[in-house]
Amino acid sequence: MIRTPLRPLARILRARERGENPDIIERENRRIRHEQMRDRERQVAEGRLLVLGALFVCAFAVIGFRMGVLAASEPREPRAAAPGSAIVAQRADIIDRNGRVLATNLETHSLYAQPPQMVDKRAAADGLAAIFDDLEADELYEDFTGTRKFLWIKRRISPEQMQAVHEIGDPGLLFGPREMRLYPNGPIAAHVLGGSSFGREGVASAEVIGVAGVEKRFDGPLRDPARDGAALQLSIDLGIQATVERVLHGGMTLMNARGAAAVLMDVHTGEIVTMASLPDFDPNTRPRPPVEGDASDSPLFNRALQGVYELGSVFKIFTAAQMVELGLADRHTLIDTQGPMTWGRHRIREFRNKDYGPHLSVTDVMVKSSNIGTARMALEIGIERQQDFLKSLGLFEPTAVEMVEAPSGRPLLPRRWTEISTMTISYGHGLSSSPVHLAAAYASLVNGGTRVQPTLLKRDAPVVGDRVVSEATSQAVREMLRAVVAEGTASFADVPGYAVGGKTGTADKPLTRGGGYYDDKVIATFAGIFPAHDPKYVIVVSLDEPVETSGDEPRRTAGWTAVPIAAEIIRRTAPLLGLPPQIEPGATEDITLTSN
Repeated sequence: MIRTPLRPLARILRARERGENPDIIERENRRIRHEQMRDRERQVAEGRLLVLGALFVCAFAVIGFRMGVLAASEPREPRAAAPGSAIVAQRADIIDRNGRVLATNLETHSLYAQPPQMVDKRAAADGLAAIFDDLEADELYEDFTGTRKFLWIKRRISPEQMQAVHEIGDPGLLFGPREMRLYPNGPIAAHVLGGSSFGREGVASAEVIGVAGVEKRFDGPLRDPARDGAALQLSIDLGIQATVERVLHGGMTLMNARGAAAVLMDVHTGEIVTMASLPDFDPNTRPRPPVEGDASDSPLFNRALQGVYELGSVFKIFTAAQMVELGLADRHTLIDTQGPMTWGRHRIREFRNKDYGPHLSVTDVMVKSSNIGTARMALEIGIERQQDFLKSLGLFEPTAVEMVEAPSGRPLLPRRWTEISTMTISYGHGLSSSPVHLAAAYASLVNGGTRVQPTLLKRDAPVVGDRVVSEATSQAVREMLRAVVAEGTASFADVPGYAVGGKTGTADKPLTRGGGYYDDKVIATFAGIFPAHDPKYVIVVSLDEPVETSGDEPRRTAGWTAVPIAAEIIRRTAPLLGLPPQIEPGATEDITLTSN
């Protein structure tokens, strides 16, 4: 900065020439400099005051805006910030193939107590015990008067219960907002959905986690914020699932069965339209898993997926299909059925020692359900070829169904696969599998011969799997299954307009200990297809220890127990599936060509 001198030489010289006093010039210059300095300081002070005033105006504007927001919002309890990652409470919906809700979320509240803030602990304990039947007033009072500063009372409460707690009026009883999982259809498709529970919890929110079924299998995607709440769509049809469960429950009651399972599957896509297991449960109030006893006694046990049983004569169609596929026979080839059949110390007989004569065609072996005829065909096929064929149908490994319980449904194979194993497995004893395995295997045989992978996710188009049999063999299988219903052991499955085909299976139930089988307990199964001439769906119905008592003697065979239930399911669900009744096309050999 250039400073102006107080005694400029030029002015001093001129003042001396005129006889003036040079000191006056210095005083004047000093006065001017001081005035300039005061002006600059005043400008700086005024600028600072202006900035400070603007800051005060902004601060009061922010405070006023915040007060307005608080005044317009609902009051909430103050919460202390907790360290750690935030709890993600939002969970996507689960819907059926038509978009109907199977599982969704409901806003609710939790109830907790802070004893140091409570005014009348005795009155609060008595009031809570009066509202909630499962709470004891003395136990609550003991907790309130202890050293605890925080106490969960209820993880979720209804609006009515919340209002009742409000009326107690104690400031130490506080509420926390949260979401709960709601299954609006109650026990319908309970085993498929599985259920959910609370994971990490805070007073402001709680994460909802899957504990079983598809809820646990897809727990990550259902909670993934990146999916923006996109619903999980299943292949299940809610209306058909409800119908099947209603019919199955009525049939299980009429047949005095211990349990029941049903699977309805699209033969081309593998989509499971219905998976039912009885007894069932309500996933809104999911019971605790059993800690002792037989797991199958629990309503949580999924008989359709986890239930691994010897399914009996429903396996016979696999042997017949392989005979045709290998070129060892066709539908009309005669098979030796002379009995009894002896193999070492083992004897194979027909059911109730029936005599079907010296020979039956392959089709009649299925129609009559001949154990001897099937066993002789299995011997001709051989051990290795039988193993390869059953493996190609998926009967050696757990299914790929999208549920956490699927790996537990692993088929049980013989430790040593001998020739006697080959014979007994051909008619459904010695190899245990689940109803879902059976449905997928039947679908693979009748859809044209390509492997089907069962799924609980909706598919827009079929997934073509590996070929297991030829088109011609698939056609022969369909005709044989139709003959079983039209002429054989599954005659009660004949539903007018739908040309049902299928096979019955009645397997003695193994003893829980010591080996051997019960004399009066069976697993009765029917595996069917409809319409048989152009299959769209396969249905499997299985009953645990059924007994039909309308006649003079109790009847336990599948033809009397499982088949009528399957027929009623088809009768009610086929129209819902978009299948109108049709006249069954006649056989081509019955058509006579004539000239005009």
